Amino acid sequence: MLAPLWYAALVLGTLGLLMGSFLNVVIYRLPKMLERQWAAECQQMLGKEAEQLETFNLMLPRSRCPSCGHQITWYENIPVLSYLFLRGKCSACSAGISVRYPLVELVTGGLFLYCGLRWNLSPTALVWCAFSAVLVALTLIDWDTTLLPDDITLPLLWGGLIASAMHWTAVPLNIAFWGAVAGYLSLWLVYWGFKLATGKEGMGFGDFKLFAALGAWFGWPALIPIILMASVIGAVVGIAMKFSTGLREGGYVPFGPFLAAGGLTAMIFGSDSILHVIGL
Repeated sequence: MLAPLWYAALVLGTLGLLMGSFLNVVIYRLPKMLERQWAAECQQMLGKEAEQLETFNLMLPRSRCPSCGHQITWYENIPVLSYLFLRGKCSACSAGISVRYPLVELVTGGLFLYCGLRWNLSPTALVWCAFSAVLVALTLIDWDTTLLPDDITLPLLWGGLIASAMHWTAVPLNIAFWGAVAGYLSLWLVYWGFKLATGKEGMGFGDFKLFAALGAWFGWPALIPIILMASVIGAVVGIAMKFSTGLREGGYVPFGPFLAAGGLTAMIFGSDSILHVIGL
């Protein structure tokens, strides 16, 4: 027997707020963890002893204020509410806290709430919640660092195939498999075509893997609507940033966040609706 939709929305929405708080940690720490790992591997290849550093992972050390080092207590880490209670400032030094932290929590909570309303408390709802959380993390990591870590994109790809095999999504396994293949190869071909024509790299390999993952979750027929939506959103954001002088050095804007936006749009509205919205 399924739970009332309001109950499913409440449970998953609350879980989403908590997950959003954890995603803030992942978004900040995972790139730094990878940098440390790469530095240690380089030292090892050079035959040098790796520098002994403080333990740094997703759990340790505990979160601190970057300005004064104040250790964040549990009651200062309640999603959204703590930010409002503290008025967006550190309780020790009054340094400003980025509004992005509560926004990530609210967006993740909203996506989880949507999954609860659409799929109730079911395996399907849970896998799409996981899908949403991963895309939120990838969006901001790529925006901040222009990296789409294999540690996230590859599990997302396998998760889509497993969810299809377990019938937790509506995509048959063969359609999901060929979606993953087509997603990777399509951007791989675009990459090499652009590089041969211009001598420059137009995107990173992480984009191939993310698009392959989206193909696994939605199947190959959804790839064209997703890439079109990603391109439209990317063009709008890029033009807005150009006029607001918000472009980073070199005028480069990572494509991963827009692929993720296309994937979330497909989850919420469906790939056919995307084609209708853009007039195809």
